[in-house]
Amino acid sequence: MKRVFGVVLAATALLVPSSPAAQAATGQVVVFSVEVTPLATYDHPKGCQSLPEGAHVLANLTDGDITIYGDAACFVPLVTVEKGYGTHVPPYGATFKA
Repeated sequence: MKRVFGVVLAATALLVPSSPAAQAATGQVVVFSVEVTPLATYDHPKGCQSLPEGAHVLANLTDGDITIYGDAACFVPLVTVEKGYGTHVPPYGATFKA
């Protein structure tokens, strides 16, 4: 009986996800490019987002960390930006994911 209970307990543990499901970040990501263009804002970003051409500085105003990538598919991570912080970003071809 104890052996059956242990097997059932182990099987149940395998069915429970170990991490929460991915959700959209709450807040905004704001990107400054140059003085003659408006700020690019991303409200509650979800998934892989392309940065505008000429992007210069990104501010993470969301409730979680975001990752900056050096490619269009969010495959090559460059840096993680904590909530409330910012970073310089590559001017062409960069993306981010919340």
